Amino acid sequence: MAERIYNLLFVGVGGQGVLLVAEISALAAARAGLDVKQTEVHGVSQRGGSVETHVRFGSVVHSPIVTPGQADVVVALENLEALRFAHFARRETGVVLMNDHEIIPGSVAEAETRYPHNVPSYLQGQGFRVATLKASEIARDLGDGRMANIVMLGALTAYLPFSVDLWLETLQARIPQKFRAANLKAFEAGRAACAPPSGVALAQPAACAPPSGVV
Repeated sequence: MAERIYNLLFVGVGGQGVLLVAEISALAAARAGLDVKQTEVHGVSQRGGSVETHVRFGSVVHSPIVTPGQADVVVALENLEALRFAHFARRETGVVLMNDHEIIPGSVAEAETRYPHNVPSYLQGQGFRVATLKASEIARDLGDGRMANIVMLGALTAYLPFSVDLWLETLQARIPQKFRAANLKAFEAGRAACAPPSGVALAQPAACAPPSGVV
């Protein structure tokens, strides 16, 4: 792992907690003793606009910016944002990890009819490796749909070389105590949805793997 530079891109809509899960990922890498760089583009996030956050970590990292075509994982909390940023994923080995969830822009005329409702299948048809899970539904079933970001964080652990103990230590240090128990449940639910084969880093998860034939 010391020689490996990992490139992560987190995207979503303002209010989904994109910055939090990126921060927790960066903190986990730092806790593992790695050099970490993080930067974010807020856009008009306070109005529900697009938000992107870059996280890079490894032995030595000089720039915080993930360039298009170089992301190991694009973590998308919303379908349209997955479509916007899928081109950042490595075409041979990168993965677009999607919360299969739509947020229709209320400020756009005829948004419901203009919104692309087939994003996962479209991206797969374009040759992207796409893994989807219903993180928002999982979070709602746990009692709070706002925890979809933490569900996605749990799913992301299938692709990163950190132990579950390190992730749990990071979550416990970062999440305020009154929210901690619920968020730990959301994290475990995401891990369960995308559990990789034992001991395999950057494995293709079983439960949220792309359709057969997508490489």
